[in-house]
Amino acid sequence: MRAVVYEAPYRVRVREKPAPAIEHPDDVVLKVTRAAICGSDLHLFHGLIPDTRVGTTFGHEFTGTVEETGPGVRALRRGDRVVVPFNIACGTCFFCARGLTADCESTNPSNELASGVYGCSHTTGGYEGGQAEYVRVPFADFGPMKIPDDLEDEDVLLLSDVLPTGYQAAEMGGIQEGETVAVFGCGPVGLAAARCAWHLGAGKVLAIDRVEARLRMAERWAGAETIDLRKSGDPVAALKDLTRGRGPDVCIDAVGLEASGSAFQTIAGRKLKLVAGSAIALSWAIHAVRKGGTVSIVGVYGPPANLVPIGVAMNKGLTLRMGQASAKRYMPHLLAHVREGLLDPRGLITHRLPLEHAPRAYELFDRKEDGCVKCVLMPQE
Repeated sequence: MRAVVYEAPYRVRVREKPAPAIEHPDDVVLKVTRAAICGSDLHLFHGLIPDTRVGTTFGHEFTGTVEETGPGVRALRRGDRVVVPFNIACGTCFFCARGLTADCESTNPSNELASGVYGCSHTTGGYEGGQAEYVRVPFADFGPMKIPDDLEDEDVLLLSDVLPTGYQAAEMGGIQEGETVAVFGCGPVGLAAARCAWHLGAGKVLAIDRVEARLRMAERWAGAETIDLRKSGDPVAALKDLTRGRGPDVCIDAVGLEASGSAFQTIAGRKLKLVAGSAIALSWAIHAVRKGGTVSIVGVYGPPANLVPIGVAMNKGLTLRMGQASAKRYMPHLLAHVREGLLDPRGLITHRLPLEHAPRAYELFDRKEDGCVKCVLMPQE
């Protein structure tokens, strides 16, 4: 089969690889129909995530058609269309039983940091990803969700990660009716968090970024007021000015370890790798949020130390909530929102390219060229 293969930092190629096979009775093999490129893929692409191995197939956001089923699979059959959550979870362990599928202890037993994840580094189990013609899906009776006949694959593709992560970001904020929510980062997850904040009762949503297309998408798709970092170099001061000097009630970090805005953090974290990337967006969120407020963190950070002002957070009495999204927990609820027209994830997709053009797709998404907000690969076209 053809697959997007990691070769070195800033270099992926489409190569021939052996097609996946059933390895366990509860596996299925999917024929991939759509595979999105995620901001987390860019962290891998840039060489910032430990133990990202040459030859790995990227991709954790995908839909597909069941091609083959293991003998233990009961919920799916050949020809079913499914969307797959990015967490690989067993559904029965201590954490899965509590809805914490991002912490499944069965799919990544050698590392306590996270569950298994498709197409990520070997710190999350070394599973092959879905930016390919075919992919193996373990625990198929639990993870994949069937796509209703009245919906297209692109209508639900972002239920694999973006929408659950954005919704969990807003939910972790504990938003009360009428509160002000600030979202740092207008990538797809930040946009989803901004839109979901309205559904959870926000009275005002502010979105911060420096990329024109993303700022316009935040206004159009998420209904947010925007702060352009190209014009306002100090987002903390800007947010204070818009909230009577107190700061927002909730700040959401949807950026993670590749935030720009601090030369020191960029050099120390992204260039010299003395710490795990640049945490300047999280620093801004902590400084900007009102005393006693909440900072919700879904931007990806590596496990080593970061330059985070924890003393400020402690003395302001902040609540910090964070984590990879337990996508499976939110998928049915968010599917209902999509079917009711409350959410339009397809509206975030700006670019579609054949699998063969994956290197160009990564360039577009990485450089934010041509108004690219969300890029989707089409392995069968």
